[in-house]
Amino acid sequence: MSARTHDVIVVGSGIAGLSSAISAHEAGARVLLLDRATESEAGGNTRYTEAYMRMASVDEPADGLADALVDDFMGHPDPGLTADLTKSWEKRSPLLRAHPMVDLDYVETFVESAGPTLRWLEGHGMSFGQLPTLFLTVSTTRLAPIGGGQALVETLSRRAKELGIDFSYESTVRELVVDEGVVTGVVAATPQGRVTHSGTVVLACGGYEGNAEMMARYHGDKAMTCRPVARGGNYNKGEGLEMALAAGAATAGNFSLFHAEPIDPRSGDPEAAIMAFTYGVLVNVHGRRFVDEARGPIDAWYERTTRDIQAQDRGMAWMILDAAGQAVPNIRTAIRTEEPAVTAGTIEELAAALDLDPTTLVATMDEYNAACPEGEWDVTRPDGMATQGLHPAKSNWARPISQGPFAAYPIMAANVFTFGGLKVDASSRVIDRDGRAIPGLYAAGEMTGLYYSNYVGSTSVLRGATFGRIAGAGAAESRRESLAS
Repeated sequence: MSARTHDVIVVGSGIAGLSSAISAHEAGARVLLLDRATESEAGGNTRYTEAYMRMASVDEPADGLADALVDDFMGHPDPGLTADLTKSWEKRSPLLRAHPMVDLDYVETFVESAGPTLRWLEGHGMSFGQLPTLFLTVSTTRLAPIGGGQALVETLSRRAKELGIDFSYESTVRELVVDEGVVTGVVAATPQGRVTHSGTVVLACGGYEGNAEMMARYHGDKAMTCRPVARGGNYNKGEGLEMALAAGAATAGNFSLFHAEPIDPRSGDPEAAIMAFTYGVLVNVHGRRFVDEARGPIDAWYERTTRDIQAQDRGMAWMILDAAGQAVPNIRTAIRTEEPAVTAGTIEELAAALDLDPTTLVATMDEYNAACPEGEWDVTRPDGMATQGLHPAKSNWARPISQGPFAAYPIMAANVFTFGGLKVDASSRVIDRDGRAIPGLYAAGEMTGLYYSNYVGSTSVLRGATFGRIAGAGAAESRRESLAS
């Protein structure tokens, strides 16, 4: 088994890994970046995402970002309570400060460092803008990199290579090398054999959505009714998480949940999302409604609705739109599948095409239509047009679905990334179960736990870049100190 030495070893070449590698190089380290994929497939989930970022501008996070992250842990309590708890960093709640799962220093660092991180990325060739999204109604502001996640991966990979950072593709890290409690390197499997790489380690190799055994371990039978949202997720096998746990790392985030996105299961396209159900109804495989389809802006509620879909028999539902729903301006931006809708002239004909009981589906639609109020809807914002006396209710955009032709799309949950991960501090150091940093080990990106009840939209790529940059600089400094001692 051959051995090679660098100052910093980065595992994974998505946004967190690339940011770590470039940052470590800028801090004077000799850097090696390892990725299990081929060069053309490298980049993990980042390569396939549009990479929306919860920012008001390149310099300013969206309003309420800190509150949203704390709300997630608190399970979305009374908004007034949460605002009172987090409205001032100088008056943090003693409850939150003492809670072992809430690191307000991490949240504060995220909020304060996000803007400088985007400016830093601009300095390495990226550009950002307020690009169109797939959400027809929104609760926050977003930026995106020009060219999406693919541009992030390709631009930063090219920049890293220009800087002299070494890359090793088709290299799967199997072990952490630990010497008397200090992480001193990794063992990687390559087509040529196993190689030991010495150096301070940054783990940025994603979650475990590509590992069927781990998915079943943490999510039970729900693991059978979802797949990674894009093929980059298939490379996320969870080894980094397991290696760090074996070295004594603590965990953070909710291991019973993952970021769920509603997709067309017929499609092989990345993120074949369907975000138009607010203007129609959702029925399960028995032809019955089961959820309030329009509790608020789609960007704030789609994940919880997707979880409701996954809880149904066979983990799926049908979105039904009538002619008026299909005529909503820009509706196709919210239906990202390339597969055609199932269409029919009547509800009875649609039931037959969907293999649903026609009597049940007709009764479901008649009951829903009878509960809809009179009036004109406003498709641009939650309009308060709610059903009356119906369970489950529909809180907005409740208008009769009665104008043929009708269109239906199947929806299932896709796994964008897993919530459970490693606990890190605001310096991206991996923390052990006694609350101490593990020497020589840093982590960033989707393999670090942050979310507990609901994904805080458009923060994943942003935090990957932010804490990847922090991790790289910290790892380089740690390596200097270890060599000097």
